[in-house]
Formats: sequence, C-alpha cells, structure tokens
Amino acid sequence: MSELKISVRCKDLFDKIPVELAELFEGAEFPWEIIGKIKAYLSEIKLCDEFTEIKEGVYVGRDVKISPTAEIIPPAIICEGAEIRQGAYLRGAVYVGRGCVVGNSTEIKNSLLFDGANVPHYNYVGDSILGAKSHMGAGAIASNLKADKSNVTVHADKDYPTGLRKLGAILGDGADIGCGCVLNPGTVVGKNTNIYPMTPVRGVVPECAIMKSADTVVKKEKR
Repeated sequence: MSELKISVRCKDLFDKIPVELAELFEGAEFPWEIIGKIKAYLSEIKLCDEFTEIKEGVYVGRDVKISPTAEIIPPAIICEGAEIRQGAYLRGAVYVGRGCVVGNSTEIKNSLLFDGANVPHYNYVGDSILGAKSHMGAGAIASNLKADKSNVTVHADKDYPTGLRKLGAILGDGADIGCGCVLNPGTVVGKNTNIYPMTPVRGVVPECAIMKSADTVVKKEKR
C-alpha cells in the first residue's frame, strides 16, 4: 500500500477543469470546497454563444441529445455532444460536460460531470464531482448523506472535516466504478483507478489502482 498514491487535492485529481468552471475552481485546494457554491455559480454564469437557453435557467450546447422523457430542473448546463437519455432526472445545480452520457433513470443533483464522464444506467449522483472520462457502472450510487445526518469528514492521510452535511463522491479523471458499487459519503477515488463491481467504498482510494474488495487494493500494472 506504501507505493500507492493517495490524492485528495484538485490538482492531483483533475488534469483539466472545463472552461465554464474555471472561475468556480479558482483558489480551491480541495474539491469539496466547491460543492456548496455550485448552484449560485451555475445560476449566474455568463456563457458563450454556443449555448442555447431551452427553458429558463437550462442551457445546452451544440449537438446535445435530450430525451423527451428527461426532466431537467434549473440551473443546468449541458455541453456540446452530451446525451441525456430517457427518464433521466437532473434535479438542479447540474453541469454536464462535453460528450457526457446521463442514462436512463439516472438522478443527479448539485453535481459536476467533467468532459466525457458517463453515468449511463440507473445511477444516483448527489453533491459530487466526476472527473473527465470517469464512469459509473449500472446501479452504482454516490451516496451523499450519512445515516446520523452529521457533517461528512474525508478520511485520507489525515481527517479532513468538510463542514458539509451532504457530500457524495469525488472521482478523479478516468476513475471507473463497477456495477452496483455504493460510494459512501465523502469517498474520493484517485485518477485511473478501477473498482470491482458490488464493492462498498469509503474513504480515499489511491490513484492508478484496482480495488478488488473493501480490504484489497493493488497497484495497476503498466501495459
């Protein structure tokens, strides 16, 4: 485990912040510092001409596909080439990056999906940030509220009190979450890490690793 790198800072989790979110992340050391600012930021942002307001507070880019059965609550920004499939529910304060897929019966609230992130089947994503090209398998859940309703602490090299009652998951770029996983409140998954299906996940999972079970994490072999 000593050769595995634990990462909880923005600069270690995300290689590139989407241009629309650059000001939101300015000066932020840890990603959970952003969560409480998402709604206000998306409500006030000034967007370029490539976006069209399809209803008050909901802006979409070019070549976006939205199923007529999807429900989108403002504020919401859906970027170029993204797809919102049937029965998806965007509950407000949601940013969907370029080329993302929000799939059937997936619910998202107060969350950011960076370019290429996919939540394609029966997912719940609350108060979370999903890095570029990250993926949540069918039925994977980003739980955002502790059973005792107390504030969430991120447990890494030390404990990081977030001051947030609701905090879901932070996925680094390229993280891949297996089907049926439950990411407990305040989970951070490092860049390019894979988590096996049906794994309960809590705390911080190192980058460039494979989590085979709650107790088994190994370094990825380079190919």
